[in-house]
Amino acid sequence: MSIGDIAGIIAALAFVVLVAFLAVPLLKLGRVLDAATDSVRQITEHAVPVVDEAAATIAASNAQLGKVDVITTSAAEVSQNVSAVTTLVSATVGAPLIKLASFSYAVRRLVRPSREA
Repeated sequence: MSIGDIAGIIAALAFVVLVAFLAVPLLKLGRVLDAATDSVRQITEHAVPVVDEAAATIAASNAQLGKVDVITTSAAEVSQNVSAVTTLVSATVGAPLIKLASFSYAVRRLVRPSREA
């Protein structure tokens, strides 16, 4: 064996040691990636039902808001109708009552004797 052969064997052994040294972190990294994959799978399994339930809740809330909108619209219409009726009653009954009050005041002033004399 020549010195070149010995140097080649030493280089081959150094390369084997280097490969073994690098293989350990790569194996650990592979285990970490497997654990991360499992974690992501579990998170997905638990998150999908939550998202589905949230979507159902939002849909039910939207249906209820539609009903509330109908009720609010009806209440606004009732309020407008009450305001219109109040205005109508005020105009219909108010003016004659004012005239009647004025007339009764005038009659009382005429009937009651004057205290100035």
